[in-house]
Amino acid sequence: MPLTSEQLAFDQQHIWHPYSSMINPPPMVPVESASGVRIRLSDGRELIDGMASWWSVIHGYNHPSLNAAAHAQIDRVAHVMFGGLTHEPAIELSRKLVQMTPAGLDRVFLADSGSVAVEVAMKMAIQYWHARGKPGKHKLVALQNGYHGDTFGAMSVCDPVTGMHELFSGVLAQQVHIPRPATRFGQPLIDGDCDALEQTLREHGDEIAALIVEPIVQGAGGMYFYSPEWLKQARILCDRYEVLLIADEIATGFGRSGKLFACEHAGISPDILCLGKALTGGYMTLSATLTTAHIGETISAGGAGCFMHGPTFMGNPLACAVANASLTLLQEQDWQAEVSRIETRLTASLSPAASLSGVADVRVLGAIGVIELHEAVSLASVQPLFVEQGIWVRPFGKLVYVMPPYVMSNADLDTLCSGIIQVLNALEG
Repeated sequence: MPLTSEQLAFDQQHIWHPYSSMINPPPMVPVESASGVRIRLSDGRELIDGMASWWSVIHGYNHPSLNAAAHAQIDRVAHVMFGGLTHEPAIELSRKLVQMTPAGLDRVFLADSGSVAVEVAMKMAIQYWHARGKPGKHKLVALQNGYHGDTFGAMSVCDPVTGMHELFSGVLAQQVHIPRPATRFGQPLIDGDCDALEQTLREHGDEIAALIVEPIVQGAGGMYFYSPEWLKQARILCDRYEVLLIADEIATGFGRSGKLFACEHAGISPDILCLGKALTGGYMTLSATLTTAHIGETISAGGAGCFMHGPTFMGNPLACAVANASLTLLQEQDWQAEVSRIETRLTASLSPAASLSGVADVRVLGAIGVIELHEAVSLASVQPLFVEQGIWVRPFGKLVYVMPPYVMSNADLDTLCSGIIQVLNALEG
């Protein structure tokens, strides 16, 4: 049934949506259902979803394999505490993750969301050094323009100035932020591009627990693609100065950048890996933080005798069952060919935007397409224009970007991209 005007009014008056104001909140677009790459609205219109529901719905909506996994599991057990108990969905999911992630990551911590995965990674790094008898190593190095989540620890390693969390800067843990790599993806490493990192690690290594990065692709901090060679050198420098490397692959994991994990572009393994978003194919929230046997055993041998974290819904069987189905689907299908096809199509279909006077840059990597503008757009003004084009795109700041489901057809990709360009043309008047 379509949402009533009373329901929509209640939503507007009482429900806080992401990054929204309760003073004159923008109207919400009511959804009735979704299937494949289309979101069906209450009024019968359909939108091609260019966002994959914030990058998570890689197989499309209402997928029969994921539906079947959810139905089968909910009849067994939807949730049971993970403290003292275990179950097949968590065991098999952890087995899959150990097998498919970069080498050496064979200890798995399952949690609730991407932000919590980052919190867990930060706590792992700090507790590791504490167990090593070096409690002074408790700070993290992060890149400017980075984004790692909205909880307090995660906010502290986001960009402190241009990020979304500047107003909390006075109460967050004070971390060390260095310039992001200047070398773009596909370019030879610029001389001196790793100097800031090396100087920081050399001068402050005795208080730094870890370097945290979004490998290759900085997401919400600017949709910026940087050199794999920089990441390769960062791995070397972390080893040299005894600093752990945390890879936040919440956005890039499971094929989005053209590699199964973005770290593979550089041929490196991090000490700690954060995963989320596409882990369940976008069906429900779940995250995983993986680390090495050495780190896991060092923490466990420390004073606490265990790792000090344990969410209520850790290892949720329903989420793990769907994640298992999603990863099986990913492995059985030729995801690389699909992502490569999308990359080729986005490159061709978004390229006309480069001729618009308001456009600063157009870039594509894997199943990620970005149009960077000279000036920020008003989301409240531009969102309805995209809906009129029959597409769902949610820009932020100067960035109009898409991360479509891997199952999107070439025809739908063309419609998505041409709709974006029509809207940008209209904004130029």
